[in-house]
Amino acid sequence: MTDASARLDPHAVVADIDRRIFGGFVEHLGRHIYDGIFEPGHPSADADGFRTDVVALVQELGVSTIRYPGGNFVSGYRWEDGIGPVDQRPRRLDLAWHSTETNEVGLHEFQQWLDLVGSDLMLAVNLGTRGTQEALDVLEYANSDATTAWTDRRAANGHPEPFAVKMWCLGNEMDGPWQIGHKNADDYGKLASQTAKAMRMLDPGVELVVCGSSGRSMPTFGSWERTVLEHSFDDVDFISCHSYYQELGGDAQEFLASGVDMAKFIESVVAIADSVAASRKSDKRIMISFDEWNVWYLHREDGGQNNAPEEEGWPVAPRLLEDQYHALDAVVFGDLLITLLQHADRVRSASLAQLVNVIAPIMTEPGGPAWRQTTFFPFSITSRLAGDRAVRVPVDAGTFTSEKLGEVATVNAVATLDDEGASLFVVNRSTTDATELRVDLAPLTAGLGRDLALVESHLLHEDDWYAANTLEEPERVGVRALEGAVVDGSTLVLPLPAVSWAAVRLA
Repeated sequence: MTDASARLDPHAVVADIDRRIFGGFVEHLGRHIYDGIFEPGHPSADADGFRTDVVALVQELGVSTIRYPGGNFVSGYRWEDGIGPVDQRPRRLDLAWHSTETNEVGLHEFQQWLDLVGSDLMLAVNLGTRGTQEALDVLEYANSDATTAWTDRRAANGHPEPFAVKMWCLGNEMDGPWQIGHKNADDYGKLASQTAKAMRMLDPGVELVVCGSSGRSMPTFGSWERTVLEHSFDDVDFISCHSYYQELGGDAQEFLASGVDMAKFIESVVAIADSVAASRKSDKRIMISFDEWNVWYLHREDGGQNNAPEEEGWPVAPRLLEDQYHALDAVVFGDLLITLLQHADRVRSASLAQLVNVIAPIMTEPGGPAWRQTTFFPFSITSRLAGDRAVRVPVDAGTFTSEKLGEVATVNAVATLDDEGASLFVVNRSTTDATELRVDLAPLTAGLGRDLALVESHLLHEDDWYAANTLEEPERVGVRALEGAVVDGSTLVLPLPAVSWAAVRLA
């Protein structure tokens, strides 16, 4: 066992935490909506066809704001298809995922589901095949309290009061050649600026997210952000980041460095945004909406991609992107959450992509059960235990060498504070060594004027890193109390096995 040390100083505050950092993402993709959240005839379905077993799991997950309806899907979506009598809605071909969209679930139904799970709506508009006018139409339909043709239709469709959607995404991944209506940075920046200005004329209170790069490895990364913000800086509040991670070539140690890559991505985008601000002599700070992040086994070992349905033709709700997550994935996932909290001063919104069946923490079987994947646990525990303020917790620990990222600390941690105490989230990235982490609590107890006790602890670790929860064994992997965790005087002692994620609450 190796040794590591840290200090929990209440003055090392990063920022107050915006709860939207614990957001999610629901896209019309695969079995996410149909057979996922919506399955009329399922034993648990309510009168509107929503699976109540899934509702309960999403509530447990603790998701704040949910981005909808895409994703790649939105760049070909006609939002009007999803309103009005369900039996009169058109079936459409979805080019993004080579599927047929029935439009049984649209804006009204999705808001009903959000009301059940207790989450807020974050809407994306189509700037791929559509433009400013269509964005204005859906904004007027959703948010206006005036009497107009669109609001009359909203009332006739059962929602006389505005939906009052606060956050809006100006398209999706417009830097990606795979995107329907893909644009270069100059053209997209002009369209985003024009659309944002018009939307603010209709509803000055909206918060707008402009598309950043769909990955740090994109060839246009950096130049895309700069060009887009030079056009839209005055018009938007957020720029998006998207990033997915997977183990490649059986290199678990390299995979465990994923949080460092995410941190570099965030810090690079912040630097570019602040550079644009400086060139304009502006005190405005563009925030980051990290509105797609997860572990995703997109790239197969043979070089192919897992992003097309197996069925021929244009299937409805095919099994697509249904990754099975193991314990190693969950440890990396927990580290990504730590990284987001470490950057809470600029990451003010984030969306786990996605929630049900599609690269998801929750899985379902048609007519059968719903269960938690391994990645469910770090998210549900972090969203529940995280307090009001994020606090830096520098760790003095050993390192390993990443081929892509250089020297990487074996232990990573962040804390949150509130009036009742503190929560600490920590990961041991080493594939070989257990570590005893000793955290000096003296600055914290002095600041609070009272001692703290360890009231709960959680460990996610499996000797078999590739253990997973499945339909046959839905509870194979879980969390348990962190054995040996103790407060010894003013020191918190945490014994961390290799490849593990842990959380503790001090109160």
